[in-house]
Amino acid sequence: MTLLVVGASHRTCPLPALERLAAAAADPAALAQRVLEERYVNEAMVVSTCNRVEIYVDVDRFHSGVAAVSGALSLGSGVDAAELGEHMYAHYDGAAVEHVFQVVAGLDSMALGEAQILGQVRGAYSRARAAGQAGGGLAAVVERALRVGRRARAETGLDRLGNRMVVEALHQAAARVGPLEQAHVAVVGAGGMAALVTATLARRGVGAVTVLNRTRDRAERLAASVDGAVAPLADLPRLLREADVVVSCTGSVGHVVEADDVAAAVAERHGRPLVLVDLALPRDVGPLPAGLAGVTLVDLEGLGGVLAAEGDGTTEVARARGVVADEVRIWRAEVEAATVTPTVVALRSQADAVVAAELTRLRGRLGELDPSVAAEVERTVRRVVDKVLHTPTVRVKELAGGPDGSMYAEALQTLFGLQVADTLEPVHRFDADRGTGAGAERPLTGRGPDGTGA
Repeated sequence: MTLLVVGASHRTCPLPALERLAAAAADPAALAQRVLEERYVNEAMVVSTCNRVEIYVDVDRFHSGVAAVSGALSLGSGVDAAELGEHMYAHYDGAAVEHVFQVVAGLDSMALGEAQILGQVRGAYSRARAAGQAGGGLAAVVERALRVGRRARAETGLDRLGNRMVVEALHQAAARVGPLEQAHVAVVGAGGMAALVTATLARRGVGAVTVLNRTRDRAERLAASVDGAVAPLADLPRLLREADVVVSCTGSVGHVVEADDVAAAVAERHGRPLVLVDLALPRDVGPLPAGLAGVTLVDLEGLGGVLAAEGDGTTEVARARGVVADEVRIWRAEVEAATVTPTVVALRSQADAVVAAELTRLRGRLGELDPSVAAEVERTVRRVVDKVLHTPTVRVKELAGGPDGSMYAEALQTLFGLQVADTLEPVHRFDADRGTGAGAERPLTGRGPDGTGA
């Protein structure tokens, strides 16, 4: 299989455009199915989080795969594919595997090391498997990525960095309303991000927390972790009047916190400050009119700038990147070794056929031999052939794990005239012929390097 990843994230795409892509991915199974209608796409899986929308596909053709994904996203978002291409990226082959490993390890997140992405990818994979849209080669990559993510967190201190976005958001809220230990915080939503928010509030000793969610039992579980209260989502207008900080992270399509409700609450707060923290994509908080007294909005766009300014040059991130690099090397060595196996099998089979033919010819010339003599002759011939083939077959397996490993298998095929099923992916071969190198990252486009669609 050849993996292709097409997507956009906080690194490449402004929040408004990313919101539109998130809306297109609101029904991941439907989006993946649209992609799968392209005949060169074999499997598809959609990953949509608060700071990225990506589609992972197993493809037979790079350009056709890109066209299928961009077309599906354009149709779902209502944005022209050419405009989407300005903000999106495409990784394929080895670079795509490396990207997925980095994503699941939390190394490509707005908040470096955040653990939610591990569960989000696992959930996306489970849904794709259940829908019959992912399995085989794509399953192998994603399952390995999940193991890489767990290893990166087990062997490093990434988890200590992972909640930086929530910590920074609450820090900004406290700067406006005062110590959160004395504040009333409402959390809207009960998913992974909401769980991280409540856990952070608990560590800070915030005593008054109310969790609002459409599903009460999930809200109760979160509220119990902070000895908080539970309220239905319909109570949000009341909480906008009573709470000091409202953190919304539902991931719903459409606004949860409406401007009219905020304005109505402001009229009854008598100047008491209100901080709205929007950690959702698409955004939960609707556009607010200018001049709302005492209202401060903290959102992903502002947080992204702060976190980017902090940089990522920490020891733990460097160690985690080392883990990912190690896993990528292992993966590539395994893939290259797998591409050599059919060649080795074909070489051995050809040698066995030659030995069998020569022994038959020998029996025809010499007549019936003493069984013990015939057996010894056959053992000797096969032993000679095994010794002659031992070094090249061992060496080709060793060399397969290095740069351009597949070329050694091709050399064996040429030298011995082997008939081997093509194990090289069309994408790999297409771009290698044009000097771009397999696995290179390329901008999103549905055109080939020669100006034609693939």
